[in-house]
Amino acid sequence: MMSDATPKRGRKPKPIVAFPDPITSNWLDPPTFEDALTLQVRRHGETICGLHRALTHQGDIIERSTLLQWAGGKKFPRAVASLAILQQIERRYRLPEGYFKSKLPNQCRAPSGHRRLKGISDAERRRLAWHLPDDFDSRPAAERRDILDWVRTVIISGSTDYRRYQAEASRNRFAVRFPSLTGRKPLKQARDDDRDDERFLDDVELDLLDANIDAPPALAAEVAELIRFKTSTLTDIGYQRNGVWNEYTSSQKIEHLGLLFGALAASPHSKVRGFGVPSKHLTMGMLIFPAVWDWYIQWREARRGCYTSWEVNMLQLGLSLARAETGWLRQSPALGDELKPIPGLVSEDEITASRVDWDGACDQFYRYGTARVKEIQRVARVHRDPFEPIMVVLESDSPVGTYRLITEEIMRLMPDPKRYPRTAAESVRSFLILRFGLHLGLRQKNLRELLVCPRGTPPTSERNLASRKRGELRWSDRDKGWEVFIPASAFKNAHSSFFGKMPFRLILPDLLGLYLQIDAYLNVHRAALLGGAEDPGTFFVKTAKSTSLNAAYDQNTFYEAWRLIIQRYGIYNPYTNRGAIKGLLPHGPHNVRDILATHILKQTGSYEQASYAIQDTADTVAKHYGRFLPQDKAALAAQILNRVWEAA
Repeated sequence: MMSDATPKRGRKPKPIVAFPDPITSNWLDPPTFEDALTLQVRRHGETICGLHRALTHQGDIIERSTLLQWAGGKKFPRAVASLAILQQIERRYRLPEGYFKSKLPNQCRAPSGHRRLKGISDAERRRLAWHLPDDFDSRPAAERRDILDWVRTVIISGSTDYRRYQAEASRNRFAVRFPSLTGRKPLKQARDDDRDDERFLDDVELDLLDANIDAPPALAAEVAELIRFKTSTLTDIGYQRNGVWNEYTSSQKIEHLGLLFGALAASPHSKVRGFGVPSKHLTMGMLIFPAVWDWYIQWREARRGCYTSWEVNMLQLGLSLARAETGWLRQSPALGDELKPIPGLVSEDEITASRVDWDGACDQFYRYGTARVKEIQRVARVHRDPFEPIMVVLESDSPVGTYRLITEEIMRLMPDPKRYPRTAAESVRSFLILRFGLHLGLRQKNLRELLVCPRGTPPTSERNLASRKRGELRWSDRDKGWEVFIPASAFKNAHSSFFGKMPFRLILPDLLGLYLQIDAYLNVHRAALLGGAEDPGTFFVKTAKSTSLNAAYDQNTFYEAWRLIIQRYGIYNPYTNRGAIKGLLPHGPHNVRDILATHILKQTGSYEQASYAIQDTADTVAKHYGRFLPQDKAALAAQILNRVWEAA
């Protein structure tokens, strides 16, 4: 039997060296993580087992099998603890900081395993993870608080006054909903579905859960009749109207009326501080009484802290409904029969008088509304500056060139499509969403509803597209390029002089890999996003999930998709060194039109040329973007005058 003093057989392990010297200084840096790790281990005269001994000797906890799987390309570091091990290896081999992390195949995956996020929900933890530095857990508590505050304020919510107001207001929803008109589930059914499936919380729209009430049947029927009156092809015999609403205008008016009635119905003792009108007493006939409108616009002023153009627009809606000869309210005197007294707002005598002389009551409201509009216009302020989130871009010499940096950041962090097909597909989609926005200048409706016709397939006829009010991306054999074709009827301003009843047609430029990414998206990535979901036929599709099999974007989901792209790739994060533009704030797709118009104004000084980029008129551009031109006008004029001195 061998004694304890007997030396063990076999080769003695090499002594552990804190910082081993490289065997050679001439080496070719490999592109992949596993090859780089294997190379550096061998270059420093070690093996994976020897590296493991050295790491455990200095107190780092990692399994040897994990290092072997990393070197074999079977697994990759993802948790913050694993990324800390990579930093230790970099320091041991005297490699640049971030050398190994930059070679990981999926740069779009947020690290997991942050331990210092106690008291934070799983949903918020997922939103925060991408924006936290890898060494977040090891930083002092005060610094961790500062980082969380910065991420929540700047990236998650956006640190503008309006965003703070909006975030606070959204916590106390009050709108009356019209499920039969909007296609949404009734409120009770939405809540029941939510209780049946907790996963529903991740995708459900907030107003389904937090809205005050569904419209009572009588009010819902009245609003439905108004919508039919304003959208039908022909008016009913005996009625007159001025103008027709399209589906988007109708949706907007339904939302605005829902806010008005929701404020009236909300309890005065709640945070909303409504008027407390019983829901069964809500009726469109209430809108001919000046006291109802006066309470509402003053309630909005108290809520916001100022009057805005929104109150003007609402009063103008009321005036159009009460207008002589063509107003829907004026032509619906039967609404007076549904009126009930509301203490402090509408008396029994006022209701009786309105029933006796409905036209007179409409005239009285029309005089009141006309005067109120002028008064509010005089003091109205801009509560929401739409340019504030992108001001740093608009103030640059080349707004489009600055914004383009976001697309380059997306490509820089593009994961390996062979290893991570769905994540790569989402990155290519993000790239194309921004590139299409910058090249086309479309409103988000036209962009998200853009259909696609694959190469070799006959394009959809203009008549078919016009009836569907959608455009199409198709390959043009004549121009040898991808063409975007959109009938004029698909645009919000279809009757604008810009179109002249002619369709919008543009050949996308094959610049900076655009066609390469379009082809890859159509041939590979789009199918990865769809999974087993039904193909909606649109170019851009959502990532199909078990909780959301509908792959078509709507107004809300497309806005959130754009906003997420900006949060991840657009806003420069000093703690992670990710993000393309310092000072940028979260925003939606409409801001890209502001960037295009401002860029052309800065370069040419021409309102007309700027209007071409966003399919609008020169007058509209001058009204909305004139604030960015004065200093650039002077610079453009100086360029011409300076040529005299340069030639001398």
